[in-house]
Amino acid sequence: MTEPFAEKLDHILQHAYANAPAVRAIFDRAGLKPGDIRSLADLDRIPVTSKDRLAGMQQADPPFGGFLAVPPEELLHVFLSPGPLYEPHAGESAVMDTVREMFGIAGFVPGDMVLNTFGYHLIPTGLALDQAFREMGATVIPAGVGNADLQVKMMRDLKAAGYVGTPSWLMALIQKAEESGLDFRADFALEKALVSAEPLPPALRQTFVEKYGLRVANAYGTAELGFLAYNIEGGLAMRLLESSIVQVANPETGASVGPGETGEVVVTTFNETYPLIRLGTGDLAMNVDPAPGASRQGERSIILVGRVGDAVKVRGMFVHPNQLRFAVGQVRGVAKFQAVVTRPENRDEFTLRAAPADDSADRQALTEALSQAVQSACRVKVDRVEFVAVSDLDDNMGIIVDKRSWE
Repeated sequence: MTEPFAEKLDHILQHAYANAPAVRAIFDRAGLKPGDIRSLADLDRIPVTSKDRLAGMQQADPPFGGFLAVPPEELLHVFLSPGPLYEPHAGESAVMDTVREMFGIAGFVPGDMVLNTFGYHLIPTGLALDQAFREMGATVIPAGVGNADLQVKMMRDLKAAGYVGTPSWLMALIQKAEESGLDFRADFALEKALVSAEPLPPALRQTFVEKYGLRVANAYGTAELGFLAYNIEGGLAMRLLESSIVQVANPETGASVGPGETGEVVVTTFNETYPLIRLGTGDLAMNVDPAPGASRQGERSIILVGRVGDAVKVRGMFVHPNQLRFAVGQVRGVAKFQAVVTRPENRDEFTLRAAPADDSADRQALTEALSQAVQSACRVKVDRVEFVAVSDLDDNMGIIVDKRSWE
């Protein structure tokens, strides 16, 4: 293997196969040996392990489902993340490498005073970021979750230059400061924020940047895998980090999807303690590749659109409600909408039912704009745009109504 990640990938596959019984079983059932994986494309031959499957394996073979690849006495921490999933840590660098890479992108430097508002209990986020900050020479205020009044006081008194946590909590702290009569921009030293764990709405990012003068880095990741992608400029696309191998794969086949197509975010880590090989995150994303076949991972991006279970497959393409919301949101003049999937004559038919915001709107222009927006964002052609009244759209039926019968 001569590609990027080649040496590290070969090592982790050999190590996992030799030391993690669950990984060996996955390979054996697929008729594979580590040496059969000669390129990144060969990773598609390894079955994806979903988070639900991982939780089931831990229940069947407690506590780690056969994925622990070091002696238990070497463990320093065991965390618990939603699933529930036990996460063993033994001081390995894999997850920490993603944190260090993200800190550099976010602009943190030695000497920074940083307010860390991620949780320190049971989940790994707060402690992992705390450790990485201390290693780089920053000073951490280990605030954790809650107590806005005290966090505002500490952030002001200690002249914190950085913040890590959710974007909504940062806004809550700013509002708490302003309610106390303080001028946040004048009375605080905050310059930069690394936000994660929840979506960052464009309007909120704009407020942070323009009103409060903050540099904002928005990161996507999971407790088990660390940070995976980021955005520092706004927009929906998130550039992939290079600390682990990130693929976008068809949820049904596990095969990598092409540029512009949507699939599940699947990750292979280089974690020798807990080697997760092709773990399916359950997150659905569009694959953005500026130079297919030639780009390295750090030049590619993903656009997160929702969870795999909420997607509907239309003519071979997965369409998620969030994708559709984004597409229709690009077109002015639509008060409400709903997509309906039917299957007349054994062919999927995709109808967009839209309620115009103004009855006098040019419906032909709306039809063309909606069709183009959906085709671009969802990669599925709209067969028909049907204009209806707002009252004709039933909220209880959801954004995408699947009326197909497979009998």
